[in-house]
Amino acid sequence: MARAARDDLAEKIAGEVALSDEPGATLRKWRTDFGVAQTELADQLDVSPSVVSDYESGRRDNPGINVVRRLVGALLDIDEDRGGDHIRQHARVLSAGFDSDVVHDLREYAANVGVERVYDAIDAEEVHRGSQDTVAGHTVINSIAAITRLSSDEFFQLYGQSTNRVLVFTNVTRGESPLVALRVVSPTPNAVVLHGLDSDAVWEHAEDLARIDDFSLAVTDVELDDLLDGLHSLP
Repeated sequence: MARAARDDLAEKIAGEVALSDEPGATLRKWRTDFGVAQTELADQLDVSPSVVSDYESGRRDNPGINVVRRLVGALLDIDEDRGGDHIRQHARVLSAGFDSDVVHDLREYAANVGVERVYDAIDAEEVHRGSQDTVAGHTVINSIAAITRLSSDEFFQLYGQSTNRVLVFTNVTRGESPLVALRVVSPTPNAVVLHGLDSDAVWEHAEDLARIDDFSLAVTDVELDDLLDGLHSLP
């Protein structure tokens, strides 16, 4: 089972890199998602850090399949040496599916995107800035449907392929319910957006919870269709 999970994840990463218009940026996204430094990946590959940097920056030609296979294998080897947390997390969600009335949209980006760029795309106002400045995907969730119908394990699966993402909760009045629900899920996402309200209507303890759990928090009141269009404008 563990080998199958690793193979499935390797295939997904390699395919995403191969199909990307910016394969170096996609490689960098996955490396940072796994929390692996360029020097650590270079040591695993027995190459100099400049080689990894050159591929990620595009200074070298697009990596061929053999190079991609070695890079992906090295990332997964490092994760397994650390206990395999990322491989297990991805295995939980590769086949996860949700009703469209629970999850409006779930998408992985080809590269990390700054939270400010996400805010600009959906006309969001920041309430609190966490320590992570980028996300690698989004999940748009009907907060009431998710809270009333999903188990804690299913709620965790809303992260998609990574917690390095923004969770957008729709059908929100003050934000109390989704933010309290996030307290039982570990780890928390890099960013949370509450949809359907402005900053004056946010629950008074929302900023405190964002600070405690260290995620960026923002609000937006654009129409849902406009929000989805804005998110889909991201790479």
